[in-house]
Amino acid sequence: MATTCGKVFLRQKPISKGRLSLYLDFYPAIRNPRTGKISRREFLGIYIFAEPKNATERDYNRTMIDKGELIRCRRQEAIINRQFGFIDRHQEDEDFLSYFREMSKKKYQKWEIVYRHFENFVNGKCTFGEVTVDLCKKFGEYLLNAKNLRIEHQPLCRNSVAGYFSTFRGLLKIAYRDKLLKENINDFLEKIEWEDVRKEFLTQEELIKLAETPCKQPVLKQAALFSCLTGLRISDIESLTWENIQNAPDMGWCIRIRTQKTQTEAVLPISTEALSLCGERGEGKVFKGLSRSMINYPLKKWIKEAGISKYITFHCFRHTYATLQIAAGTDIYTVSKMLTHKNVTTTQIYADLVSSKKRETVGRIKLK
Repeated sequence: MATTCGKVFLRQKPISKGRLSLYLDFYPAIRNPRTGKISRREFLGIYIFAEPKNATERDYNRTMIDKGELIRCRRQEAIINRQFGFIDRHQEDEDFLSYFREMSKKKYQKWEIVYRHFENFVNGKCTFGEVTVDLCKKFGEYLLNAKNLRIEHQPLCRNSVAGYFSTFRGLLKIAYRDKLLKENINDFLEKIEWEDVRKEFLTQEELIKLAETPCKQPVLKQAALFSCLTGLRISDIESLTWENIQNAPDMGWCIRIRTQKTQTEAVLPISTEALSLCGERGEGKVFKGLSRSMINYPLKKWIKEAGISKYITFHCFRHTYATLQIAAGTDIYTVSKMLTHKNVTTTQIYADLVSSKKRETVGRIKLK
C-alpha cells in the first residue's frame, strides 16, 4: 500500500521594522507531539532583513536561511520517521522537561507536583537523550528522600512517593508509545511499593455530631458534608459547576462529571439532602470560595470543635461515604461505581474496614 509522506516548506512572513520571519509550512497539517494540537505552521524565531542594504546583511540572511533549511530538513526527517515507525535521531536533543510540563497541564494536580519534583531533580534541564534507566531509577531514589513541596522540611510519606513514581512511569509509557523514547524504560523499573495505612473515617454518630457543629468557614462545612454524602474527591468538588448537576427523569437529581483524577465519565445520583448542601441554584461553581487552604488548619479546628479526636483529612470524608454505605448493606459493586473506581478490588479496602460486617459472618455457618 502506497504511503504519501508529508511535505515541509521553509517560508517567510513580513513583520515589523523591515524584517521577515522564517517559519515552516507543513502539508498536510501535523499534530504536535507535545501539545497535541494540529497545526500547519511552526515559527522558528529566526528573522532576516527584508531588503538587505549591504554585504554584511546579505551574508547574515544567507546564514539564517541555511539554518532554517537545516531545521526544515530535520522536521521532514522526523515526519518520515514517525510515519514509518523509525526513532528520530534528533529527538534525543529535544527538551524532555518541556514535554513533561505540557503533559502535566493536561492531567490532574499530582502530575504538576511530580513535574516540579523532577524539575528539581534534574536542576531544570533534561533532554530526551538523557532519560535513561539509570536516571529514572535515581529519580525514584530521590523521591524516597524528597521533602514535601507545600510543607517545608516535611519528608514525603511513602505512599505519596509510590504514587508520584507511578505517575512518572505513566509519563514514560506515553513518551515511548509516541516514539519519543527509544526503549520502554518501564520494563527495567521496579515500582515503589505502597504501605498499608489505616484509612480513617467517621462513624454515623461522629458524622451527625460534625454536621451539628458550626464551622467558621460555611463553604468548607458544606463541601465536607457533601463529600460524605456523595464520595466525591476534593478536586471534583472544587471544580463542580451547576451545569454538572442535572435532573434526570429516571433517577432524580444526579451529577454528570469527568473526574479530575482518573478522567472517568460518570453519572452519579445524589440525594435531596446532598443537593440542599449546594445552596440556591446559580451559575458557575457550586461551592464558591472553597480553597485548598481551608482543608488544613480550618478543617482541623472544626473537627476538634466537634469533639472528634481522630486524624481526619478531607479525603477521609470519601472514606466515610464508602464505609457507611457498605455498613448499611450497599453492595460493593455499586459503591465502586459511585466512587468511580476502575477496579472493584480498590473498593474492597473499605469492606475490610467495616468490622460490623465481619462480625455478622461469624454466626452464619453453624454445626448445630
